[in-house]
Amino acid sequence: MRKYESTYILDPSLEANAIEERITKFNSTIISNGGNIIKLDRWGVRNLAYPIAGKSQGFYVVTLFEGKKETLVELERAYRLDEQVLRHLTIVLEKKQLKVLEKAAQPAPQA
Repeated sequence: MRKYESTYILDPSLEANAIEERITKFNSTIISNGGNIIKLDRWGVRNLAYPIAGKSQGFYVVTLFEGKKETLVELERAYRLDEQVLRHLTIVLEKKQLKVLEKAAQPAPQA
């Protein structure tokens, strides 16, 4: 299975429970299609580089997961069908990127 990093931006006007519902829905899509969630980061509300659908801010979520091509296809489909997703981007992680992520995840050595 390949490893992917998926970033999506949700409408910032959503309530906290609606945001969590969408995160759960997208994670369930990954798992139900044979994938595994490695890491999930909620970056929160950030300013956008340019307005999207009249919004100048968005709620960012970054998910690292592994899965098959079918997993990615279904996840992308779920993003497109959800009107609260302003933008999304999923990339395949190469070996160099994985090494950097693993190194960043390791705790710093004690002095």
